[in-house]
Amino acid sequence: MKKDKNKFEKFFYSNKKNIMNKWDHYFHIYDRHFNKYKDQDIVLLEVGVSNGGSLMMWKDYFGKNSKIYGIDIDPRCKEFEKENLKIFIGSQTDLKFLNTIKNQIPKVDILIDDGGHFMDHQIITFNELFNHISDDGIYLCEDMHTSYWVSFGGGYKRAGTFLEYSKSFIDQLNAFHSEQVEFKPDYFTFAVDSIHYYDSILVIEKRKRTPPKNIISGEISFEKSRNPSFRPKLKPTPKSKFLIMLNRIIRRFRIRNFLIK
Repeated sequence: MKKDKNKFEKFFYSNKKNIMNKWDHYFHIYDRHFNKYKDQDIVLLEVGVSNGGSLMMWKDYFGKNSKIYGIDIDPRCKEFEKENLKIFIGSQTDLKFLNTIKNQIPKVDILIDDGGHFMDHQIITFNELFNHISDDGIYLCEDMHTSYWVSFGGGYKRAGTFLEYSKSFIDQLNAFHSEQVEFKPDYFTFAVDSIHYYDSILVIEKRKRTPPKNIISGEISFEKSRNPSFRPKLKPTPKSKFLIMLNRIIRRFRIRNFLIK
């Protein structure tokens, strides 16, 4: 059954003005994560203006009074400025420039990195601007397939790519459950609700978090376990303290477990 085009697709395929270049599966990703802001007056920052087409798409989708900001190294992009649409000219790897922007604009509801797509571009932009996203805002990095393209510094499981860098986000999201001193919750852990990987796109949705609590409801199912002190065990119990100690040692060297089952 053929699905109706969402608002992003309708805008793109009817666009006759500012050129846009998108992969065809991006539109449902935008709609899935940006839908809660549809027709609302939000603050959006897009890194990478190019020919200005996507800026017009954001303006069409979100409230008419939304504040849209763009970053690009091409000074000609200033021509796209209009009411509630401002363009900053500079490099997304320039720390001083990025901090200047943070001092000039409010926290953003949506940050989109569609800039240079080089590995250092994506890493620096994330590190410098992620904390300028509102507490329930969204970060989206697109065209992450450049992490596989050698001309952008990429390669399959190559050190230093943004894709490899971002894999640590998965650990940090779950850091509340760490037993190891060297791995503890940080700003990301307390600020992020979910991480979504798609072909070429990473979406991070923010939400203030506190350490999760394991809670139990209902009655014990088996008669032999019906006593006041019983609690279901979520972890297997090793047969001896020696095995626990030994496993802690080999864990430090990231050796696969072969002792505890």
